Amino acid sequence: MSQPQHPYEVAVYYFPQWHPDAKNEANKGEGWTEWPTLRAAKPLFPGHEQPKVPLWGELDESDPEVSAKQIDAAADHGVTSFIYDWYWDMGGGDGPFLHRALEDGFLQAPNRDRLRFGIMWANHNEVSRERFDAMTDYLIIRYFKERNFLKLDGKLYFSIYECHTLIKGLGSIEATRDALESFRVKTREAGCGELHLNLVEWGLNERHRDIIGHPAELVRTLGIDSVTSYVWVHHAEPEAFPDAPYADCAREAAGMWPQFRDAYGVPYYPNATMGWDPGPRCDQDQPHVKGEYPYMSILTGNTPEAFETMLAEMKTYLDGQSGLATRMFTIYAWNEWTEGGYLEPDTVHGMKYLEAIRNVFGS
Repeated sequence: MSQPQHPYEVAVYYFPQWHPDAKNEANKGEGWTEWPTLRAAKPLFPGHEQPKVPLWGELDESDPEVSAKQIDAAADHGVTSFIYDWYWDMGGGDGPFLHRALEDGFLQAPNRDRLRFGIMWANHNEVSRERFDAMTDYLIIRYFKERNFLKLDGKLYFSIYECHTLIKGLGSIEATRDALESFRVKTREAGCGELHLNLVEWGLNERHRDIIGHPAELVRTLGIDSVTSYVWVHHAEPEAFPDAPYADCAREAAGMWPQFRDAYGVPYYPNATMGWDPGPRCDQDQPHVKGEYPYMSILTGNTPEAFETMLAEMKTYLDGQSGLATRMFTIYAWNEWTEGGYLEPDTVHGMKYLEAIRNVFGS
């Protein structure tokens, strides 16, 4: 099942903060999820479309029946895998965080085999070698032998969001190389096969150069297999504020695909961003002033038609990459509702964003 059944790997990031988590509850109260944040969102400027209202209501994604509904909708419209944003040692304690969407929901769904799943470690926090080893043990035991874990060329897909943060926590590039090699050996010795290690381009960005050094050299030193992106604004953030045209950002991002393809010495899997609007995470009662996240420019005009136009350009690009063994790309995102990137149906557009994927890439 973990081998491709589709000529394209349409891998969609999944943000799992729509279920109660013990660490969130300890910090924010019993039953807390991010749904109330979305519900309370207000327009921050004339024409700003908030709040977004999910057509399916405020679901609990740790329920296997909810996961089954998501899986069917995704698979019916050409999505081939969810890449779960996955957290470790965050939220006020050691161990996994926000993991029940995957473990209690997706992996218990009766139709789980319709999609594969991969892991993108959202390592916003530094971890020591001891905690890194504990994390990799957990990954091997809990996920790597699952029958529908995402594999590229037979290797288990594991992505790291912030390479610079990983290096800081482990102490050096050399220590990071050693930790990743240990991870590979443990995975192999556990009978799980080989790892496909992916880095998100955000962690290789110019602003982190003092930590990572030269990106291509780092990729080679660490034995990385591929690079991808999470969202366009990491490398194509608009200067206009409070809003900027989606089409302009799409054009700039697509113009960088060949640059990233040639930059790292390994395959680059490009990203398709559905939208960007972190407005719900801003203080709703204060003036909206440009600053650090989430006080950023909001993309407007990201209609399903504009999204489909961009996907068609993505398909043309992928079809032209003869050296790319796997025609994979990532999509931001399945359910980043409070950042404005979601494929799940809302009350305005229904299933149109998912239909755009099917129109371009088939079901």
